[in-house]
Amino acid sequence: MMRKSFYSLIVVFLILLNANLVFSQFAIKPKVYPFQLNQVQLLDSPFKHAMELDAEVLLKIKPDRLLHNFRENAGLQPKDERYGGWESQGIAGHTLGHYLSAIAMYYASSGDKRFLERVNYIVDELAECQKQDADGYVSAIPNGKKIFTRLSKGDIVVKGRHNFDDSWVPWYTMHKLFEGLLNANEFAKSKKALEVVTKLADWADKFTKDLNDEQIQKILSVEHGGMLEALIDLAERTGDKKYLKLSERFYHKAVLNPLADGNYQILEGLHANTQVPKILGTARMYEVEGDEKGQKISNVFWNEVVHHYTYVNGGNSDREVFGKRDELAKRMSGSMTETCNTYNMLKLTRHLFEWNPRAEYFDYYERALYNQILTSQDPKTGLGGYKLGLYGGYFQPFSTLENSFWCCTGTGFENHVKYNDSIYFHNDKELFVNLFIPTVLNWKEKGFVIRQETKFPDEQAVRINFDKVKNTNLKLQIRRPFWAEKGVRITINGKDFTFENKAGSYISIDRKWKKGDVVEINFPFSLRIEKTPDNPNRVALLYGPIVLAGIFGTDNFPAEGPYGQEGSDGWKLPLPKLPKLKDINRPLEDWVKSVKGDKLTFKAIGSNGEDITLVPLFRSQHQRMTVYWDAE
Repeated sequence: MMRKSFYSLIVVFLILLNANLVFSQFAIKPKVYPFQLNQVQLLDSPFKHAMELDAEVLLKIKPDRLLHNFRENAGLQPKDERYGGWESQGIAGHTLGHYLSAIAMYYASSGDKRFLERVNYIVDELAECQKQDADGYVSAIPNGKKIFTRLSKGDIVVKGRHNFDDSWVPWYTMHKLFEGLLNANEFAKSKKALEVVTKLADWADKFTKDLNDEQIQKILSVEHGGMLEALIDLAERTGDKKYLKLSERFYHKAVLNPLADGNYQILEGLHANTQVPKILGTARMYEVEGDEKGQKISNVFWNEVVHHYTYVNGGNSDREVFGKRDELAKRMSGSMTETCNTYNMLKLTRHLFEWNPRAEYFDYYERALYNQILTSQDPKTGLGGYKLGLYGGYFQPFSTLENSFWCCTGTGFENHVKYNDSIYFHNDKELFVNLFIPTVLNWKEKGFVIRQETKFPDEQAVRINFDKVKNTNLKLQIRRPFWAEKGVRITINGKDFTFENKAGSYISIDRKWKKGDVVEINFPFSLRIEKTPDNPNRVALLYGPIVLAGIFGTDNFPAEGPYGQEGSDGWKLPLPKLPKLKDINRPLEDWVKSVKGDKLTFKAIGSNGEDITLVPLFRSQHQRMTVYWDAE
């Protein structure tokens, strides 16, 4: 009896001793969950093509060149020369984090061992660099250790919005490494990656623990990426609450507290993508810690950005900055809709959808996926774009394999390898079909194999085939897009299915399924105009979910091609004279006609009788184009 009591006391003692290591994975329970990447395989489509093109680019990148500064900073001999552009400047190292994330995700989707070998090689190299520093520091930031040492002493010099001392944005750059290592752990199951990032977090703790709140907040006035999010992720991954404590030091009060109070005006004039990663952190505060303030901030921010700062293609910001609320027509240049912003907004949308699965979230997601993310990839090289001019006859510029390595080059590596991550969500009783992309879903836990067939958006029909059925009861939730107002038709095994006639919602089909069942959905596309909120005579044309771009050839086009500039206004080349639109309130079918043999190409008539060719924005690369038009 005494022995049992003794052991009981020991157990209680160990529980108390390790109390800081134990907490639930989620403080709140999501209503829906995503599938693992390897459970959703893309079939032939523009998205599969983009993913395969991106994979080719990832294999062309030389890891030793991205590792150059890491080895040099650690006192080791680099194995290859560094890349140019940003990788040779004050933001060196950010690309490797994105690259590590991308190759880990592609491995998770494809099972291609070449990508796993690269993940393991990079992690091994980072671990070797980390061994050279007793504090666990590893980084490619030029003079990084000196900068962080000065930070730890509160010796802070801020030069403008982005620049700190002789490094541009040290915590932003460090965040990319954190994220890459966390993704290597999650998607490539690298235990060593978790060890490296944990030691790096211990270093971050040491280098910030003696700073007072005023010093911390001054540091956070400089772009610092998603450090709040990454540290909460690490706490959840390791079960160690000390990283939650550390994450609190990366809560930027000047922006986040006003949003918590519903003060969305705080966004006016701010650098846009500095803010979105902070909000991803507040989303994780809610999920992991149950902090309802994090939920409110996330919702206020998403609604404000999507409904008051977003252009027709789903992107936001002009020259990387939020302007005044609802002021879009006045803010149009050759450097609009930074791709990084949209990358992060889609991540935020996924969080909000998990909490509350509303069709509105994937109406936005679909808009941005087709009209910005897919547009941002060069169909010739597979490389990505940074900013896009939507008005005036600009064109989409792209990065290069040697000298660009912009922030959006890094997020671009990731964008095109994870098209399968949001098509379907589920809970125990429901399957949500959010996007109409040909795929095979293997829901092995439920015994379902479901194949989605479509040529959407070239074809307006979607077929959902039940190729394998084990547990037969399932509520199928099919998003009915906001743009499909009339004429939606659903059949099950050829027989009409009656449903609630409400656009911007989910169509529920609750039944016992059997192998061979086929659900067919027809979404009729129609032409429509979207006007800018500050100028009803500055408009864009759409067909269903697809933004249409007027194309104007390659006059005054860069001789070397659209490569190496962050925005297309960087070339300072003359713009074409664009036609105007006339009588835009008359029926669109009267002056916009489909081209025979190509359902997504149209001919429109300008105000002076000009013949205008319209194509999907995601097929408008390598020529001058415009999305927004002036109307008479």
